[in-house]
Amino acid sequence: MAGILAWFWNERFWLPHNVTWADLKNTDEATFPQAEDLYVACPLAFCIFMIRLVFERFIARPCALGLKIQANGPQKAQPNAILEKVFTAITKHPDEKRLEGLSKQLDWDVRTIQRWFRQRRNQEKPSTLARFCESMWRFTFYLYIFTYGVRFLKKTTWLWNTRECWYNYPYQPLTVDIHYYYILELSFYLSLLFSQFTDIRRKDFLIMFLHHLATITLITFSYVNNMARVGTLVMCLHDAADVLMEVAKMANYAKCQRLCNLLFVMFAMVFISSRLGVYPVWILNTTLFESWEIVGPYPSWWVFNLLLILLQFLHSFWSYLIVKIACRAISRGKVSKDDRSDIESSSDEDNGPPPAPVQKHYNSTTNGTNKAHGTNGYLSAGAPCPDEH
Repeated sequence: MAGILAWFWNERFWLPHNVTWADLKNTDEATFPQAEDLYVACPLAFCIFMIRLVFERFIARPCALGLKIQANGPQKAQPNAILEKVFTAITKHPDEKRLEGLSKQLDWDVRTIQRWFRQRRNQEKPSTLARFCESMWRFTFYLYIFTYGVRFLKKTTWLWNTRECWYNYPYQPLTVDIHYYYILELSFYLSLLFSQFTDIRRKDFLIMFLHHLATITLITFSYVNNMARVGTLVMCLHDAADVLMEVAKMANYAKCQRLCNLLFVMFAMVFISSRLGVYPVWILNTTLFESWEIVGPYPSWWVFNLLLILLQFLHSFWSYLIVKIACRAISRGKVSKDDRSDIESSSDEDNGPPPAPVQKHYNSTTNGTNKAHGTNGYLSAGAPCPDEH
């Protein structure tokens, strides 16, 4: 075990040439980041998750009810033991052959059976109220941490001159503000990583999972090898758009369409300008070029920058989704549907009574869109980048 730890914490990987871990031990004169500082993030992540549950129950939920947001979810499918058994034990998406077999067994039209499975899948999705509570929690945290970051960073020298991130590196002392900022951000993203499996599941689940992993790895990397100064810039820049994203979702869930549209436009402008403009010009420029000039590359420097570039690719993907939604919104006059929606479109009949047994030659109505259950995303067209970054 000692050999594995020695290999993992190899100084030649983590630190610049001629720098050792002993050089970065805490002294009476200066405190430096220590890997063991991050251990507290795991129990703190659990505490944040518990605070979230209390917040959603006693603060967000009453606010949602005050805005007359309904707790009811998508329409429930008519109880049917045979279809329920197929749904729970065999498949949630029956193929054409199985649909034909069920049609003969139940004497139901295939279209009616398809609608039953669609409704049954949708009824497992959370209600609008649950989505509002989730967004209000994230909005509250992002607003707090972004405000804290701005107030802290405006007093620093590296906000105004990014070359200050690398002068005297890695012998830059750790301040209380940086330590608090890092631990809180890391704890929050750890809580998001685990709660992603219990939260609203969206189409970009794997992309968001990758995003959370990359973010946690970046935070850990930059703290351990004392790239904390540039790390604070990255975190604050990302939090800016997230505040607008969550409040836009809240406006959508409250059916304030004009406010939602306005906030979405603001979010899109901030997101695209910060992630495709400021991030590469300001952040990548200093981590790739200024640090190369002042400090020089070393193994963990390459890993850190590769993760930052991976983040840039994710930014580009989400920007594409935002532009796609914006173009559709312009053509329709409003933001209408999130590309990441998990609530499936249903026929016009889904708004009617539960399906009853019918003959196989039954003529169904034409397909439409159930506007009540068209999305579960970030906006009713929602911002496409959850949580995140």
